Amino acid sequence: MSDTVQLKIDDKTYELPVVKGTEDELAIDITKLRDLTGYVTLDIGYKNTGATKSAITFLDGEVGILKYRGYPIEQLAEKSSFLEVAYLLIYGDLPTADQIGNFQKQINHHTLVHEDMKKFFDGFPSDSHPMGQLTTLVSSLSAFYPDSLKPIQTAQDVNNTIIKLLAKMTTIVSWIYKKSMGHPVIYPQNKYDYVTNFLHMTFGQRTEEVTIDPVIVDAMNVLLILHADHEQNCSTSTVRIVGSSESNLYSSVSAGISALWGPLHGGANQAVIEMLEKIKEDGGDTDKWINKAKDKNDPFRLMGFGHRVYKNFDPRAKIIKKACDDILEKLGIDDEVLNIAKRLEEVALKDPYFIERKLYPNVDFYSGIIYRALGFPTDMFTVLFALGRLPGWIAQWKEMKENKEPIGRPRQIYVGAVDRDYVPIDKR
Repeated sequence: MSDTVQLKIDDKTYELPVVKGTEDELAIDITKLRDLTGYVTLDIGYKNTGATKSAITFLDGEVGILKYRGYPIEQLAEKSSFLEVAYLLIYGDLPTADQIGNFQKQINHHTLVHEDMKKFFDGFPSDSHPMGQLTTLVSSLSAFYPDSLKPIQTAQDVNNTIIKLLAKMTTIVSWIYKKSMGHPVIYPQNKYDYVTNFLHMTFGQRTEEVTIDPVIVDAMNVLLILHADHEQNCSTSTVRIVGSSESNLYSSVSAGISALWGPLHGGANQAVIEMLEKIKEDGGDTDKWINKAKDKNDPFRLMGFGHRVYKNFDPRAKIIKKACDDILEKLGIDDEVLNIAKRLEEVALKDPYFIERKLYPNVDFYSGIIYRALGFPTDMFTVLFALGRLPGWIAQWKEMKENKEPIGRPRQIYVGAVDRDYVPIDKR
């Protein structure tokens, strides 16, 4: 492999360096292209543009590989906890027993949020979307913890902010759920691990101790691990580019939450349940809707099948399918919407039409089913996605800061009007 490639423009030839990643990914370094040639590249949607070098997550959509810091997602989902994976993503290595114990202890120390944050809920309209609440509450943390705004941040300052955000996110998310249900909020208890504490605050009651089923805890750990990072997607790139302006972690993550909110990104699992409910309202005839999905002239598309990155299969879907089956068996729920989902899954895994096009159920399909089975309303699904993605956002923000990356500033090709003279309003 050559260390450079040649670019010929008119009668001039330019040498551009080739960059090779540790997983043999190849890129042409065009950092100096404009200085050398006067040209910029046009790549709408950045589908062919590497905006950074990152050591956090590797995915290969062609063969269905996903790794965090070199560890296969299959191993982490089977053997690890979400908090351990969060440590891995943020700090680079799996923690020792002492490190994870200290990590948990630091987080437990900061799980309470300022009581004044309760007042935000009084100001939100009763029908306000949970994601709108989440992005507001996370951004507001910078006002409650102004140390995050200091112009010069030591490594300890940055770590304190990281710990606070990880700790308070579970409390904020659980309170959003409680408020949506009209229930009193539940405060964290430090005797629980990270995920159990979240489930305690979400489903617990003030009047009695609630035992969280280990099957539910395990499934929630797996769900959050599978969502913890996914390379340079829309929300992650948003966190990095906002952070590149030296914006604080809280506001950078808040921007990522807003990006995740879109139905083309984190809202996909909500769209799955909405589709299933639509099929139910139509009578539940899955064959009819399968045929609609196969009809190229019909605008209907099955949500939660296939993936724009994974061209073969989504490795996360295989893992989450088992967690989904375990949850449904354990809870013994008789829900027609979930029954429709299982019938669609059965068809998609056997029908040649779906197999040939690799339209397998993806992680959004199964996560939507699990969240519904646990009793979460559909508009909470993306909030739970954000809870899982938080360690990845933090890790990406931290890496960007440590690499001293410059402020993000994409170029454009201007296609508007030129040389127009101002005309007074009375002559237009």
